[in-house]
Amino acid sequence: MIGEWIRVLVSFGLTVVGVAFMVAAVFGVNRFNHALNRMHAAALGDTLGLLFVILGTIIMRGLSMDSLKLAMVIIFFWIASPVCSHMISRLEAMTDESLGEITVLEKNNAVRVEKPDMEKKEKKSSAKKKKGGKKR
Repeated sequence: MIGEWIRVLVSFGLTVVGVAFMVAAVFGVNRFNHALNRMHAAALGDTLGLLFVILGTIIMRGLSMDSLKLAMVIIFFWIASPVCSHMISRLEAMTDESLGEITVLEKNNAVRVEKPDMEKKEKKSSAKKKKGGKKR
């Protein structure tokens, strides 16, 4: 009888912790301005929130085939979520010109990619316009 209550309380505690991580991720996604910060908050909510919620469910169900399937879901999410987050962040870093200089790894070689600042572009374009105006 007491063992059942302990299992229920531990399961409830893990589920509450998981839901708290998910709620914090929702606030993080809505609060942060930069896309990479938003994605980091969402990825943490995904991995930690789902981990604790599913662990709570596993403890509630006990050792069974259902708990094995839920453990496999945790493993899948812990493998897939960071990979997807990394791919999305790399796409953001490659396409966002306001990030500045970044390092991109391609085929085990470090390649430095320099992204010009918007001010440098404006100075160059205004200098070209001035030179073009004097020649006429």
